[in-house]
Amino acid sequence: MEEITVNRDQIFHLIAFLYLLLFPFFVLAVPYQVQVGDLVRVSLPGEESLDRSYAVNRQGEIILPEVGALKVVGLDEATMEANIHQSLQQIFRDLLNLKVYVEKRQQLINVLGYVETPGEVTLPANGTIQMALHQAGGLRAGAQLNQLQLRRGNSNTPFNYKQYLDHGDPALLPQLQSLDTLFIPASPMIGNVEVDFDPSKLALSGDAGENRKGVKVFGEVNSPGSFSYKPEMDLVDLLMRAGGVTRYAGVEQIRIISEGNPALFNLKRYLDSGDMALLPTVIEGATIFVPKQEEEIKAGANIVYVMGEVADPGAYENKSGATFMDILANAGGPTRFAESRQIRIIKGDGTIHPFDLAGYTEGTVPSGLPEIKAGDAIFVPEKTNMNEKSWLKIAPSRAVRVIGEVARPDRVEWSDEMSLLDLLAHVGGPRARADTANIEIVTPDESGNNQTTLFNLDAFIEQGQNEQQLPKIRAGSTIRVHDLPQDPSDNKSQWVRQSSEKSIYIFGQVGAPGRYMFTDRLNFLDILSAADGPTKDADLHNIRISHRNGIHAQVSKLNLALYFETGDEHLLPEVKMGDTIYIPEKERIWLDQQQQKMVRVMGAVHTPGRYRFNDSMMLLDLLAEAGGPKENAYLENIVVVNHSCCKGQSRSFNLTDFNRDADISRIPVLRAGDTIYVPDRGESLLAQFRNALGDITDIVSLGSLLGWL
Repeated sequence: MEEITVNRDQIFHLIAFLYLLLFPFFVLAVPYQVQVGDLVRVSLPGEESLDRSYAVNRQGEIILPEVGALKVVGLDEATMEANIHQSLQQIFRDLLNLKVYVEKRQQLINVLGYVETPGEVTLPANGTIQMALHQAGGLRAGAQLNQLQLRRGNSNTPFNYKQYLDHGDPALLPQLQSLDTLFIPASPMIGNVEVDFDPSKLALSGDAGENRKGVKVFGEVNSPGSFSYKPEMDLVDLLMRAGGVTRYAGVEQIRIISEGNPALFNLKRYLDSGDMALLPTVIEGATIFVPKQEEEIKAGANIVYVMGEVADPGAYENKSGATFMDILANAGGPTRFAESRQIRIIKGDGTIHPFDLAGYTEGTVPSGLPEIKAGDAIFVPEKTNMNEKSWLKIAPSRAVRVIGEVARPDRVEWSDEMSLLDLLAHVGGPRARADTANIEIVTPDESGNNQTTLFNLDAFIEQGQNEQQLPKIRAGSTIRVHDLPQDPSDNKSQWVRQSSEKSIYIFGQVGAPGRYMFTDRLNFLDILSAADGPTKDADLHNIRISHRNGIHAQVSKLNLALYFETGDEHLLPEVKMGDTIYIPEKERIWLDQQQQKMVRVMGAVHTPGRYRFNDSMMLLDLLAEAGGPKENAYLENIVVVNHSCCKGQSRSFNLTDFNRDADISRIPVLRAGDTIYVPDRGESLLAQFRNALGDITDIVSLGSLLGWL
């Protein structure tokens, strides 16, 4: 019998052949198990509520009417049918024709992240990643394709969907199972604010998803940004992706930093030679900077230099026939910080020539423009103090000066369309202490002589006058707004700041006598209050006002006490500038009193003298004014001599009897000019009275001779 030799390889191939031959039978022998998402068909003829399909939910259950939830996930069809049959036989008797089977195998997948309609989708049993994305409405613009994630339970599997789109190989995508979650992240290039995504604009800043791995290209390129790294690309590829270099690029000094090591690359040399060995190696995270080409220094025999405060300083070619203004205009002209009156021309031989450009434009420099030659330099200096106004920017023939108590005194360029009110508004208006009733305007006439005008702005506004009544202003005028003086009682030197025609004088018994400036709107009480009012010794019954507004001064009297008693405004005098107010003292010497208004009290009284009298007073009032009778006074024979109406007549009055009976009718009537005599008790009643009466007559006669009475 012949031996059959079989080696190990033959046995392996035989086993593999048998496995492939019998595998379909093994597969068919393993029953299918229900999974989440499947569609289960329940058929029971005669029962419409059960004759339908049921989807297996996420809990692995189907919901049957009158039975409720039944767990079916993980069961084969036979077991599932048996369990459902057992649950239904408690309700239905005839279940012989009951059939339960998997009608459609499906998967339940969650698609989240940067898709149009994220949520739960249902796929066939063999559904793919691309089908799941399609069911979710597709990817949104800005999704990061190379960082998609498949989450299954606690595991997270990232995969590169962009690579699948590039090659179309299904093996690059993971297989799906029911209850998987597919997450699509957004690209970090779109930022953290939700806006409309424009890939074309984003491409201008590069396409790198991670800055750490991207290659940064900036400087003189058209589209600087961070670009994704590809192993096969070189420096020229990156410059092309950045839009190429600009016209100002210094291609001979391109800088490359790789892993912290800087290097220079001469792109011009590479383009001239075509030597690939000159291209540097580009790695992940490299930085490429294209610098700006340094301008070539201009020099030569036909160059003029413009420096300082001009818009575009530099070296300019001196064309034939070019003037100073041509060259200055070519440099952009002086800036607003230029001191145009101090321009310097530095000649080629080293000499320096000053030039006043502002004066030339105003016509005050008759020498004309300076001659500029090749090699010369024009220097326009900066103003020494930028915070200081340039008062020379406006010619005096076009300016109006506003000085004094205004917010911003200044020289203002004048236009005939402006008025005095426009001018005051331009300088911020009068200050709080401005005397707006006496604005002084000095205006030159056509012959060059100045004319001074006073303007009352307060009256103009209060009376609503027309603007044609405003004083005329022309270029060259000066407007001065005076300030109201301070309290003259504090500093008498302030008086020189006001004229006598604008002052009111207050003398006598007031708190602060002196000179005061007031407007026409103030009345007598305003002026009296400004002088701190009357003192306690003021005689309010005999105030004198001297009016100087006419050819001859006039004096009026005021009983201010009567005004305070009655409140009659007609009693107050009208006071104007230049008037004088005098308030006398109560206790003046008796020579200042008029005898027609006085009563003499003599004899045994404490204070004999002359006392002011009015018709409301009686004998008792006069005795009280004189301090009352002394202890030795003869009260039973007080004598009253009438000098006013009945000269030579006298009456006696017994004050003692009056104190007992209080008969007012016994009191003699007094008139201004009378004399009251209280005799001494030690004298003889009749003889002493006659002697006293003779003495009184002598005194009266003497007073008449001396002019006292």
